[in-house]
Amino acid sequence: MFSSLNIFRIVALLEGISYILLLFIATPIKYVLNDPQYVKMLGMPHGILFVAYVALAIVFKKQFSWTNKQFAIVLLASIIPFGTFYIDRKYLNLAK
Repeated sequence: MFSSLNIFRIVALLEGISYILLLFIATPIKYVLNDPQYVKMLGMPHGILFVAYVALAIVFKKQFSWTNKQFAIVLLASIIPFGTFYIDRKYLNLAK
């Protein structure tokens, strides 16, 4: 079975991938080729994954005894491309 930590790690991975696809594939296609379909297709799943990531970070803050600074880094990583991959390696791998 999946532990709640594994679910958080999967959500972080998927959130990171969806953000990269949205920023570096869908958005350029929208503005260069004037085709917004990919932004529309990726926007909602990315939004749901973003909200899930933030909610899980709030849940795990106490369990991992993150300081306010660490918690802020975990949240900030969700808006920086490739940030959630860093969080997985730095904060979530150590939590095992």
